[in-house]
Amino acid sequence: MCQDVFVPTPQRSARRSDALSRERIVAAAIEILDADGEPDLTFRALTARLSTGAGAIYHHIANKNELLAAATDDVIAQLFSQIEKDADPAQTLRAISLGIFDAIDAHPWVGVQLSHDPFPAVLRIWKAIGEQLQALEVTGPAQSNAGSALVSYVLGAAAQHVAGPRTQRDTAAKREAYLETLAERLTLHDPDPLVGEIADQLREHDDRAQFLAGVDIFLTGIIAQTTRPTPTSS
Repeated sequence: MCQDVFVPTPQRSARRSDALSRERIVAAAIEILDADGEPDLTFRALTARLSTGAGAIYHHIANKNELLAAATDDVIAQLFSQIEKDADPAQTLRAISLGIFDAIDAHPWVGVQLSHDPFPAVLRIWKAIGEQLQALEVTGPAQSNAGSALVSYVLGAAAQHVAGPRTQRDTAAKREAYLETLAERLTLHDPDPLVGEIADQLREHDDRAQFLAGVDIFLTGIIAQTTRPTPTSS
């Protein structure tokens, strides 16, 4: 008597839960950018990291410029998702500014990308700052002027902070040594007492604290604009 032999029915392979998507590609790009920098971000590096073919990536991302813009916007979008809007618009502007500084400090390539290709990340920044300026009742040309000045300061100061060689910012000790060397060079270059004062301040310099002090100066000026009496014609 023959016994029936059980032959398993072929099952359709389930769709991978980690199927390639634009989000996964952007996340992998950010990992490469953070670890190795912009020159090492290639589609070859992406295919190796994602274990896929170049064609699958090109289906979602047209070229490297688009990928850099998407990665930058993703970092900025994540930043804004973590900022709680304070009842005080000035405090929210402060949090936005400091958040951008910290994001660029953590991802130095973001500062470079924001200056090279401002869309869509800078538009996102402009909109967030513009909303808070409106809440402060800064309108018309004053809103455009205040927004432009604040955005320029935030992006410029943050980019300058990360402009030096990465090794200079790897540890506090290296950073202190760098500032000490810079202070010595300043005093050797110019014996003026004013330069000496600047050099002394530089030795105790904290980029983040100075950046925030600058933001507060901008906010003080912006708030003063909203409370200044309207000039009357003589």
